[in-house]
Amino acid sequence: MVYFTADLHFYHDKIIRHTKRPFSNVEEMNKALIRKWNDKVTNQDDVYILGDFTMKGAEMAAVCLYSLKGRKYLIRGNHDNFADSPEFEPSLFCSIRDYMEIVYQNQRFILFHYPMLEWNGRGKGAIALHGHQHNHKDYNVENRRNRILRYDVGVDANNMQPVSAEEIIEFFR
Repeated sequence: MVYFTADLHFYHDKIIRHTKRPFSNVEEMNKALIRKWNDKVTNQDDVYILGDFTMKGAEMAAVCLYSLKGRKYLIRGNHDNFADSPEFEPSLFCSIRDYMEIVYQNQRFILFHYPMLEWNGRGKGAIALHGHQHNHKDYNVENRRNRILRYDVGVDANNMQPVSAEEIIEFFR
């Protein structure tokens, strides 16, 4: 199975207020994000993280990555400087990129941290996935209503958990 997520912001206490997350502190948020991830993802799954995993450095990033199931791929966001640190072990990710395109079940997905107005395959069925904006579910519903194949995979728009490629394909069907 293939999953996507973004904007977890592990250990970032201000994100709770900023996005109105239903947690009283970062410990509660971190535990909930890890539990929801691991309840859905297995170690045989691929998870594409479309940025903003954590702002709290290499050590804290590693602690979280070790506790999460699946093979993890990072598409860099604006808060992923930990990945450049000499203290960070890059092998915790299968790859670290700024942009990526994948095909799953004949569906092309464009992976980028930031939402785009134009993307490769736009108008030909390619779905652009992103994070960054901390939207809620209504954003994705509005895109579907307007026939825009763009989907925010961030936790704030997806019940604080990764969303599968199948769920996204079905959403736009």
